[in-house]
Amino acid sequence: MAEEIKEEKVDVPAKFKKLVEEIESMNVLDLSELVKILEKKFGVSAAMPVAMGAVPAGANGGAGEVEEKTEFDVVLTSYGEKKIDVIKVVKDISGKGLKEAKDLVDAVDKGAQVIKEKAKKEEADEMKKKIETAGGKVELK
Repeated sequence: MAEEIKEEKVDVPAKFKKLVEEIESMNVLDLSELVKILEKKFGVSAAMPVAMGAVPAGANGGAGEVEEKTEFDVVLTSYGEKKIDVIKVVKDISGKGLKEAKDLVDAVDKGAQVIKEKAKKEEADEMKKKIETAGGKVELK
């Protein structure tokens, strides 16, 4: 019961011919490493999107789409040049006292710090905008 692998004939433009030939000659480990490097370099993923895979009829209401994330952790990764401004914004958006906000911002030197967990998309975007306006850098995870 071995599946037969069908090789599809693809016309490779002349400008990519040499590159494609080089990739074809690579072993699986080298190819895997190349894919990881390209994913990091360009911030993309070579994984097939879930919506493209085989989705049972009834999953996701039959829509076949990936559910959009609605809750995010707001993570401060840098306070930039205006640390005091960032402390003020963190104090306001987190509901913490001044000392707690300062301690949280200071802790960014040791690693990224979560400002708020499970914030709604709109709220997380607003927090990110406020912190970035103050000079900090934020990731939504």
